[in-house]
Amino acid sequence: MTGKDNEYEFVKNLNNKKIKNLNPLLYSLLKYLFPNESENETIKCWLNHYPQKTDILIKINSKIKGISLKYGSRNSVHVEPISQFIHFLKENHVSKESINEYLKYHYADGTTNGKGIKRISSTDYKKQHQKEIDKINQELNNVELLKKAINRFVIQGNNSDFKIDAIVYGNVNDFLWLSKEEILEILLRKRNNYSTGIHFSNLFVQPQNRCLNYNHKYEKERYCVQVKWYSLFDDMVENMYLKSQSKKENNFQV
Repeated sequence: MTGKDNEYEFVKNLNNKKIKNLNPLLYSLLKYLFPNESENETIKCWLNHYPQKTDILIKINSKIKGISLKYGSRNSVHVEPISQFIHFLKENHVSKESINEYLKYHYADGTTNGKGIKRISSTDYKKQHQKEIDKINQELNNVELLKKAINRFVIQGNNSDFKIDAIVYGNVNDFLWLSKEEILEILLRKRNNYSTGIHFSNLFVQPQNRCLNYNHKYEKERYCVQVKWYSLFDDMVENMYLKSQSKKENNFQV
């Protein structure tokens, strides 16, 4: 099943259904999104055909909620031209030194514009330049910049006026989910996690394709930045565990 197939499955299982007739997972998600709506209400659900963070829209009465759907491994959460990414860094006062070092990491060909002759893998680049990468990460993971990056890469994007209400990982019968508030909380909490790659918390920044074999078909992808949330599933499981522990503690105190 592709990601697009998965989106269709969610729409099919939600559109024109009543909350009370949903499977237990969808029921719990809809009760969170629409806590004040009756279980007898009919749901409207449709695909968002614009390339935005929201993949499907769910409407009950006059209220509309947006969902980002993820399926499979090594989840990409954002892609944009490198020029836009660099502009984002500049407008948020990232130092010229860190921007230049990022460009060197991105192209890994000895230049800041991708015109170098010899390209090397990210693994080889890290072996030679880990100190520079660590310095970039220190600057990228300050709280204020990180909040803006999380909003840009996961919650709202750079081409929409609307934020997602939740991110869902899996299929209609087996999924985990996070609210937008939980996404922010998790990624802020993990901002000091060490990694050898360039990252905003657990969101890793890299070229969409390093094109080490000089394949003309993928050359343009060298000029795009891709953001991946590799640990999305693990972070969701951990969040579920922490919530259950917190609930136990609260019940114990009562």
